[in-house]
Amino acid sequence: MATYDLVVIGSGPAGEKGAAQAAYFGKRVAMVEKAAPHLGGACTNTGTLPSKTLRESALALTGMSSRGLEAAVLALPRPYAASTLMHRERIVVGEERERIARSVDHHKIDLFPGSAVFVDAHTVKVGEKRLDADFFLIATGSRPHRPSWIPFDEVEIYDSDEILEIETIPDSLIVLGSGVIASEYACIFAALGTHVTLMDGRDKLLGFLDAEVGERFATELERLGLWLRLGDAPVRCQVDAKTRVCNVTTEKGRTETGAAVLAAAGRSGNVQGLGLEALGIAPDPRGNIAVNEHFQTALPHIYAAGDVVGFPGLASTSMEQGRVAMCHAFHLSYKTRVNPLFPYGIYTIPEISYVGLNEEELKAKGIDYDVGRAFMRDNARGEILGAEGGFLKLIFALDKKLLGVHAMGPGVTELIHIGQMALLQGATIDLFIDAVFNYPTLSEMYKYAAYDGLGALARRAKAISAA
Repeated sequence: MATYDLVVIGSGPAGEKGAAQAAYFGKRVAMVEKAAPHLGGACTNTGTLPSKTLRESALALTGMSSRGLEAAVLALPRPYAASTLMHRERIVVGEERERIARSVDHHKIDLFPGSAVFVDAHTVKVGEKRLDADFFLIATGSRPHRPSWIPFDEVEIYDSDEILEIETIPDSLIVLGSGVIASEYACIFAALGTHVTLMDGRDKLLGFLDAEVGERFATELERLGLWLRLGDAPVRCQVDAKTRVCNVTTEKGRTETGAAVLAAAGRSGNVQGLGLEALGIAPDPRGNIAVNEHFQTALPHIYAAGDVVGFPGLASTSMEQGRVAMCHAFHLSYKTRVNPLFPYGIYTIPEISYVGLNEEELKAKGIDYDVGRAFMRDNARGEILGAEGGFLKLIFALDKKLLGVHAMGPGVTELIHIGQMALLQGATIDLFIDAVFNYPTLSEMYKYAAYDGLGALARRAKAISAA
């Protein structure tokens, strides 16, 4: 039996950063990864990096940047091999796997290929090896949820992992779902000229967005030619044995057809086979492990972080969760929490990003506010990019304190961090008025959105005085 201070199960964002955090401070760390030598979990191999790389490849292949989605897609030989689209994705995934392997080696973390099973509260078995530790970090990630009514054994039906193995870009595709993964892949295939129909029982796409952003985004998708079939839940999926056409029928009896189906119905935690039940750790029906604010499970020396604990399921927050968990385990007081003010980045076409509160949340809280906007069509850099539909929205209190930032268009997942830093400092929109931005840049929109916000406040004051 090998003895460690910490055994980490999984090498995704939470596992890698948690292991590195402990090892950096001199702890003896082991990592168990069933997919070794392919490190990085779903983030590297089937999720975050592959889908974002595919997006960039699709834009490059079609000659289409993130500009207004009404731009015509260049004619491409059809059908063409998906290997053309996947080429860059495989390079990026390979490079990230190597980076993680270098990090593991640099921190002198012992890597054990295989699946871990708890044999008691302080021991896991990996094959014939037994690893004993004072602490454990479960960072096993997640896998696509597979509703029972979808026939995934049919070759034309894909989940969000399997879509990376598609051999030919289909002429038509039905995407089941209305969340981030569904929206991102729908945009990728639509940009490639595939006729995409997105179906879900929810009445809004990305329903957690600020309503204005969601409406503008839906308009952009329609310009691309993507069909939205929302508010009518799909309940049956069949593949015709002769024609191989996919048929999806809804609760109301509507049927949509396509050459292929991508089911993106959320994720389930990878907890099967860990032996958690015998320890008194009971995941929920979706495989999510309950944890406290320190990411401790029902057994205080066993921590869990990343997708396996559920919301928010972002690579960025997963990394921080792993670090915070290990800082708590080993009394490293410099990092005690995951900052609750984190940005969301959605790599659709166009990109969407936000941080802080939206209008609907403020209305629900009874907080009065005002809004300032700037549009990429009025910004020199936006004109260069042809980003006609892009915009930046600042939401602020009546004392001008910034409350939320929402943006859509090329590069907004980077642009959002300016607003995030202002929110973290409790700044007012005067910060953007005072700042000098490079020209021409999209960042300059912060200044003009702030000016627009000052105008909104002036109009409010005038209306009050007139009353």
